[in-house]
Amino acid sequence: MQTHEINTRFTEHFRGRGHTVVPSASLILDDPTLLFVNAGMVQFKPYFLGEAPAPYPRATSIQKCVRTGDIDEVGKTTRHNTFFQMAGNFSFGDYFKEGAMGFAWELLTKSQADGGYGFDPERLWVTVYEKDDEAAQLWQRVAGVPTERIQARDGKDNYWDMGVPGPGGPCSEIYYDRGPKYGREGGPIADEDRYIEIWNLVFMQDIRGEQSPKLGHPPIGTLPTKNIDTGMGVERVACLLQGVENVYETDLVRPVIAKAEELSGRRYGANHEDDVRFRVIADHARSGVMLVGDGVTPGNEARGYVLRRLLRRIIRSTRLLGVQEPVLGEFSKVVRDAMAPSYPELVTEFDRIDSVMRNEEEAFLTTLTAGSKIFDVAVAETKKAGGKQLGGEQAFQLHDTYGFPIDLTLEMASEQGLTVDEQGFRNLMAEQRRRAKEDAKARKTGHGDLSTYRTLLDQHGTTEFIGYTDLQSHSRVLGLLVDGQPVKSAAAGTEIELVLDRTPFYAEGGGQIADTGRLVGPGVAVEVHDVQRAVPGLFVHRAKVVEGELGVDTTLEAAVDVARRHAIERSHSATHLVHAAVRSAYGKRAAQAGSLNSPGRMRFDFTAPSAVSTAVLTGVEEEVNDYLQSDIEVQAYTTTMDRAMELGAVALFGEKYGDQVRVVDMGDYSRELCGGTHVPRIGRLGVVKLVADSSVGSGVHRVEALVGMDAMRHISKEHLLVSQLAEQFKVPSDELPERIQGVVSRLRSAEKELHQLRIAQVLQSAGELADKGTDVHGVTLVAEQVPDGVDGNALRALAGEIRGRLGSRPSVVALFSAEEGKVSFVVGANDAARDKGIAAGKLVPGFAAEVGGRGGGKPDMAQGGGTNPAGITAAIAALRTALDQVVAGG
Repeated sequence: MQTHEINTRFTEHFRGRGHTVVPSASLILDDPTLLFVNAGMVQFKPYFLGEAPAPYPRATSIQKCVRTGDIDEVGKTTRHNTFFQMAGNFSFGDYFKEGAMGFAWELLTKSQADGGYGFDPERLWVTVYEKDDEAAQLWQRVAGVPTERIQARDGKDNYWDMGVPGPGGPCSEIYYDRGPKYGREGGPIADEDRYIEIWNLVFMQDIRGEQSPKLGHPPIGTLPTKNIDTGMGVERVACLLQGVENVYETDLVRPVIAKAEELSGRRYGANHEDDVRFRVIADHARSGVMLVGDGVTPGNEARGYVLRRLLRRIIRSTRLLGVQEPVLGEFSKVVRDAMAPSYPELVTEFDRIDSVMRNEEEAFLTTLTAGSKIFDVAVAETKKAGGKQLGGEQAFQLHDTYGFPIDLTLEMASEQGLTVDEQGFRNLMAEQRRRAKEDAKARKTGHGDLSTYRTLLDQHGTTEFIGYTDLQSHSRVLGLLVDGQPVKSAAAGTEIELVLDRTPFYAEGGGQIADTGRLVGPGVAVEVHDVQRAVPGLFVHRAKVVEGELGVDTTLEAAVDVARRHAIERSHSATHLVHAAVRSAYGKRAAQAGSLNSPGRMRFDFTAPSAVSTAVLTGVEEEVNDYLQSDIEVQAYTTTMDRAMELGAVALFGEKYGDQVRVVDMGDYSRELCGGTHVPRIGRLGVVKLVADSSVGSGVHRVEALVGMDAMRHISKEHLLVSQLAEQFKVPSDELPERIQGVVSRLRSAEKELHQLRIAQVLQSAGELADKGTDVHGVTLVAEQVPDGVDGNALRALAGEIRGRLGSRPSVVALFSAEEGKVSFVVGANDAARDKGIAAGKLVPGFAAEVGGRGGGKPDMAQGGGTNPAGITAAIAALRTALDQVVAGG
């Protein structure tokens, strides 16, 4: 049975039993506790937590998931994967344990002819939480599972939570017995290679705190209703139904390995080292395509870093298989063809996905070349010193700076007849992971901190937002918080958070910053400086009481800063138009990757298939401003997601949309799903002026623009500047570029001539400085401070001239120069000095600290710089001491 058929049977089974089929959420939902969606229930968390009412009592989904905690283990075994699909059914206060057990058992054991999977019920085992006697009894009654095939386990195995504060509960797992050849008898507690878990039924009823009930800690609360969250591992079921040993041999993964075999000429199964590489390629190719498809782009932080690491491991693995040409494009096509029946967006978005993958590969191949040079230098230094092992710090630098995994460094070192200090490397990696975990823990807000907001939501319901149409309202204070704690009142000068029954203030979201304004009532005034949605549906106004005393139940006149709101609306509407113009230039490959809309200024990030030229950006600006002249009416309306897609509305990656969506329509030119506020007609924008562009990551470009009067002021300022320049140069403004270029060329020529003259003047002092040499145990040392302003190149030339004048006797030349609070220095050693074991580069550490600097180089010549000119005299003395120690020691 093919994997797509497994998915279809799952959703149809539950659709027929009253479940709403919900599409997979994006892998990058806006959840501060998660880097990627890692379980089927993630998109339903607000319903489990009671933060929002569930729109349906029962749901089912096939959720794409990524888990990256064991990236380094992928490939070494057949059990570790980063991407997988989790089929699940969910109940929100509807059925509970008995219903979940019955639905799962029916689908698993029903014949394939009747739409089930056809598993032999005699080969199915179940485990239950050791404190959940009810579950064990229900399995006997609902499914007829005999007591000898029901095993109780502790919280580590049979209590489920997400690893962070949030929902959880005891669980029951279903296992399939693969038979004696896979291990010993005795059920899952005896051997989980023979008895393979295929389905986990979580009885969601608790809220865990910082400490998990998995480890025996009690829950901190009870969920508002008892819920069901189940997860059936699609890939594991595919292994069983397709009669293969592991996920790498299933229909969705084996084709990637086949392509790698074709490209490399090697065969999977021939040896373990190559098999590891084949599996890394197959797993990471799927993860990479799915992540890029959901809008992740390679980068150096967070999600982008994980994606970059996955893609680079593919490239390295294929090179270790002997493939030198680019490969990511080939693997992307295979993944697209295999996964498209379940994820058709991979076809429609493939040009963009393919472009991102190819750009990253091109960039990394350049990095790989640079890293290989660093590796070669490290090898040469190790061998020259008579060593047989690369240091752990060198291996870590290659990993951390150049993306070399330890296995690549090990293999390259082995080819050079060297080993690697793996323990030193792993110690440094462990320290880095420790810091990363501490940082991640500090960033995770969890859900325990939101209990006060949820209480307000339970007591008063959602905040009514009227800000699309009204910028003023009479509003009643429902709740006040100071330092996160509820209070009845707050006096002047107090920073507060308050919840209103209705508000015209827009809460930050979708790239649009929050409104600011005032709340005024009898004898009280409050300034609002930020608005956030603390939990779905609840607007929390962050503010300061500036007059009087504010109490709960006070009725206030809420007024948004109108001028600021309108300026933000112009920016947000401009972002939509710039997005449309960029897509007009590059097609669907140019997808929005982020935005910021503030008063009079917008920032827009988009995935770029290649370097973005000035001509393209000029065209974008002209196209947007040309469209503004049409003064099209901006319409915003709510419709179904399917209807919005039919209308061609653009949805943004990573955003979570419900069945009903808000569409912002600016004619056929721009139509997007958006919850932000906008101008009533596009003519209100006045003018859009692009003022900055830059690259913010691999394949991601950023443009910034001014809108309306901010743009006009910028244009006026530039026009004035051009007029002043034209007057100074006595030419028409359109001739300025040519005239300025001429002036710049002449200045550069003059600077070059001046530099040559300066070097000539400096070299004239070579004889005088050579005569100042002193003897250090038979080595002539010239160590002097030369006139200020001599740069590094001139110092090198002078040092070389002095060294030549000193003849064949062993000699060392060290010159220092200071300028504007900085120090430049050069150290040179002639052949005779090097024969005595004196290396210029090794002398630098002995004195560089005195000038607050660092440096290095080769044995014959080294140079560097510092920030402490006052330390030059001490540096010369320290250099003499260092030379004395070297010569005396030799």
